[in-house]
Amino acid sequence: MKTYTAKPAEIEKKWFVIDAEGVVLGRLASIVAMRLRGKHKATFTPHMDMGDNVIVINADKVQMTGKKREDKTYYWHTGHPGGIKSRTARQVLEGAHPERVVIKAVERMITRNRLGRAQMSNLRVYVGADHPHEAQQPEVLDVKSMNKKNTRS
Repeated sequence: MKTYTAKPAEIEKKWFVIDAEGVVLGRLASIVAMRLRGKHKATFTPHMDMGDNVIVINADKVQMTGKKREDKTYYWHTGHPGGIKSRTARQVLEGAHPERVVIKAVERMITRNRLGRAQMSNLRVYVGADHPHEAQQPEVLDVKSMNKKNTRS
């Protein structure tokens, strides 16, 4: 039996919209990463961008388990000596760009190379409930009903 390898003409991309309100961040990120990568398809080919386009709405209403909202810290460096900076997840979610929490969680589950960057370009994250991609007629992917552990009250 030969190994199947998809050709670029055979790749079919769909659009999905996911409502992140009340969904646990890590579980949401793993589902989104799997969809972006294309591992849910029977024709999955590891070296090609097989994944679908994913739209995440209500990113500011994502939940975290335990004390992660206060304890989880995002670090970055300014490039200057002693320029390490940090923010907690609560500060990021209450700040100007709360969608970055979801983007970072998904980004860290995708490979860090050219293919991963191409797959991340298929992710769109929005703070509110509306998005400008109605013309693509995205299918609704209900993450809450997949598993009772996906939500937190």
